[in-house]
Amino acid sequence: MGREELSISVPSPFRCPISMEVMKSPVSLCTGVTYDRSSIQHWLESGHDTCPATMQVLPSKHLVPNLTLHRLIHLWLLHHHHSSLNSPSSSSSSTAALISSEQVRIFVDMIEGDNGGQLDCHDYLAKIVDFAKVRDENRRFLAHSKSFVEVIVSFLCKSREIEVLELVVRVLYLIMSQKGVEERVRGLIFGSNNQKYFSSICLLLRDGSLSSKIESVRILESLASDSESKRGIAEKEDLVSVLFHLLNSDNANTADLHDAILSCLIAVSGSRFGKSKLIRLGLVRVLSERLSNPNTKTSTAEKSLNLLSVAASCGEGRSTISEDSKQCVAAVVERLMKAGTEDAVAVLWGMCCLHGDRKVKDVVVKSNGVTKLLLVMQSEYCEGHVRRMCAELLKVLRDGFKSAASGGLGLGRYETKTTHIMPC
Repeated sequence: MGREELSISVPSPFRCPISMEVMKSPVSLCTGVTYDRSSIQHWLESGHDTCPATMQVLPSKHLVPNLTLHRLIHLWLLHHHHSSLNSPSSSSSSTAALISSEQVRIFVDMIEGDNGGQLDCHDYLAKIVDFAKVRDENRRFLAHSKSFVEVIVSFLCKSREIEVLELVVRVLYLIMSQKGVEERVRGLIFGSNNQKYFSSICLLLRDGSLSSKIESVRILESLASDSESKRGIAEKEDLVSVLFHLLNSDNANTADLHDAILSCLIAVSGSRFGKSKLIRLGLVRVLSERLSNPNTKTSTAEKSLNLLSVAASCGEGRSTISEDSKQCVAAVVERLMKAGTEDAVAVLWGMCCLHGDRKVKDVVVKSNGVTKLLLVMQSEYCEGHVRRMCAELLKVLRDGFKSAASGGLGLGRYETKTTHIMPC
């Protein structure tokens, strides 16, 4: 439906006498004439003291919201939309394809102009989501529409209805990759008192559908692109706690959610504060459990190892890994040659070579780590710094042979098993 066709079908009382557009926030002057708020405010602020329609001098410039007309316009828009969907000519088309850019603009205007909270915005948001799902051109239209991002993000502050929040997150997720949207959303959320925004996201993570949880987490990951936003997310104790709780859930249907959470935590851990916070909350334990679970899918294991290598880069993380070495290090060794080989080698190298942790060395040996490291070196994927780390690991572990007789690591039993593939 184009702009001309829509204009013809608009009842005249719904049009602003000044702009001739559908009123999004109808207000009445003391003369009884109703205008769209933005149009009459511009008229009055330009120095006029008369009613544009009657030209009467105004004894008062007070604007009274016309809530009845506002509600009638809202009902008309919904009825007009449903009628177009039920017409014979539209029976072969999808619902989303029948929503025009002009209709969406009116939907957004109505939501933005609902200063009194008189409208049920769920239907408008649902239609906007339908529009955004169709094609990239529609998503660009929304992203570049004046104040659209600001209007949508505002719902994270003013609504506590799960159904509304799910639609808000859905449309944000759909347009997040459009040019400039990520920066605008980040500026809105982190440029203010942002507790309400994150409270709504926490609510979705607890009670929302699986898809809305995944989309919420991916939006968080997109926002964590600089040190300030990484720290800002990490500081939200409730938010990080909910993410950890979800990561601990062991359900086959949540594998994609686990992947999304791990990607988000990798992004958040980019700041020193975020890294320390995550470790104190039990990051190493959670990752150990993921890596030890044989049902963990490959992508989840790879991200777990990546995050574990981040934890191993600071003292708190290394101390925790050492304390939990029986489960954590054994799980890392088990994942060699299966997933995330580079990160797995990096964790072992950091603990054994860089920091000489004897407990970790012992677990590596007892878990048949020497043989697996040799196999890694023989694989076609082992190149450059990974090969060098493997060689240094083997050297450090091999040095344990010399102290075996005096209570060392006792590596002698591995010598005859691996000499046929020992590196040159």
